[in-house]
Amino acid sequence: MEHPNVLTAVRYHEAVARGAVGDELARFFHQDLVQEEFPNALFPDGVRRDLTAVLQSAERGQGLLAEQRFDVLNSVAMGDQVVLEVTWEGILAVPMGDLPVGHVLRARIAVFLEFRDGRIRAQRNYDCYDPLDRVR
Repeated sequence: MEHPNVLTAVRYHEAVARGAVGDELARFFHQDLVQEEFPNALFPDGVRRDLTAVLQSAERGQGLLAEQRFDVLNSVAMGDQVVLEVTWEGILAVPMGDLPVGHVLRARIAVFLEFRDGRIRAQRNYDCYDPLDRVR
């Protein structure tokens, strides 16, 4: 049987892929959420957000991607912690630097989630993007 927090983690990624914002996205998070994205090609200094900042970021991100998808390759759960190994693809809806509309961004992601009361209380992302200058 699947661990309930793994199921929630997968549903959360599916919601993000659909472009969920507001209450549809907030329902996955504990009020004390801390989300960290460690330094990567898109955020060279990394970023740390609370729940309000996560929801604002999702709103700002609307329209940047024409579509995106997450494929969960592996999951590990123990107690209130879940680790997912994920591949991600996003198709640009607007130019990003030298990258044209329609460019496909790709990343391999390790995401560590800590749950409290069935909701995500902490999220740590280690995103490894393919080189951004590679046009496919």
